[in-house]
Amino acid sequence: LSVLLSLLVPAHTTRSPDCGGILTPSGLRYRKCRATPAMPAAAKSVLRRDLMDSPAPAPSPTSPSSRNQIISVKVDKFSLTLIPDTGMRLSIEVDLGISSAPPSTKEMRLSILADLHVDMNPEENLELVTSDCKPTLEEVQSTEETDSKSSGSDVDKQINVEKICLEVSKLLLFPNERLMSLAAPFPITPNCQVQYLPLAAPMYSEQGIIISLQTTFQVAGAAIPLPVSPVPFSMPEPASSSPSHLILAFSEHFYTSLFSALEESGALNVSLLSSLTTATLAERITQMGSLFQEDLPVVLQAVTRSSPHVVLEEDKAIVQLFLTAQIGAGSSPFQSFLSVNVDVTARLHLSVADTRMIISVAAVEDIELSLATSDVGPILAALLEELFLPPIREEVPAQINKVLRQGVFLPHIASFTYTDVNITIHKDYVLIPCNLQLEARTG
Repeated sequence: LSVLLSLLVPAHTTRSPDCGGILTPSGLRYRKCRATPAMPAAAKSVLRRDLMDSPAPAPSPTSPSSRNQIISVKVDKFSLTLIPDTGMRLSIEVDLGISSAPPSTKEMRLSILADLHVDMNPEENLELVTSDCKPTLEEVQSTEETDSKSSGSDVDKQINVEKICLEVSKLLLFPNERLMSLAAPFPITPNCQVQYLPLAAPMYSEQGIIISLQTTFQVAGAAIPLPVSPVPFSMPEPASSSPSHLILAFSEHFYTSLFSALEESGALNVSLLSSLTTATLAERITQMGSLFQEDLPVVLQAVTRSSPHVVLEEDKAIVQLFLTAQIGAGSSPFQSFLSVNVDVTARLHLSVADTRMIISVAAVEDIELSLATSDVGPILAALLEELFLPPIREEVPAQINKVLRQGVFLPHIASFTYTDVNITIHKDYVLIPCNLQLEARTG
């Protein structure tokens, strides 16, 4: 039975993170202030509706003429703080203006404490939920000469505590809409997409809110299998509190998977036009003259022969590409006369623009050419390098950079961009501390 069940249940146990992020306490404060500037206004709107529109209690025999009416609602405090190992705490303080009969006014303070945490919903999206809500009401000052306790009790009757907490939970609808955007697919090339999927609810530490993500890639709308990570990746926590709002981390496996997805989509296959012609080659390779009767440009069509590999070292990122270049002439049809294996080792440069990581081949460190097949007889390795190394060295990085020039979208939530980015490359992972910036609303 256990074997049958294992076949029926999706193998989520094989899922492992390859990137993640830490939203620091300073980032949480920024999000509270900037991401939800409308929340205090929304809280005021909700509480005004709940409190001012509440029906007045029926007159009692002891106070038949008593009728309290809430005439003003002012949100005085709205804060969100991190509670390590638990979640977050939302604190709202509201000043209420109370009018009663005979004519008099008093001010009451409504305090609402709500414990929040981020959970995984059935659709496997992150969702901000309330776990506890405690409203309290106390008198601030009064112009009444009557017993304030009895009138305060009447106000208590007008405030539906359960309804207030329900409405407070509705304040989370807007941030939850934004949270859903975290798992949206983002384009890399016209037929290749990247998607970051949360694997579990975040953890809470003194350093911040820690979230682990798994990257999936789609080619032509279908998810593709990726190389298996030899080492499980865990989000590295900073040794001390970071001044940055957010710290992103990407494993070596993430970058290898990215280039594997590009290979699967055909984006790394390149066509190189060299300065050589069949006539100039015939001067060095005598058998060329018998293959081509006219002088034609020589073209190199390079395709990947195995998956690329990325290696991360301290302050250094390297990509290894394994290509096979068909060397020939003509376009329709293309007539190949040489096949050369090309192994390229190149340095990668990483930067961030808005919410995208710009990856480019900065410098080629090593290229190895070896003859695979030949229709023009044996060719010395030195001659092979002399003829074909220059165009490969120049054009392969240029065309890969053209593919990657739009960048790869980082995990992000709608309306936010990243600023003050500081990228550090470590052995096996890349760390990207940055600050959040809320995009200006248009319209």
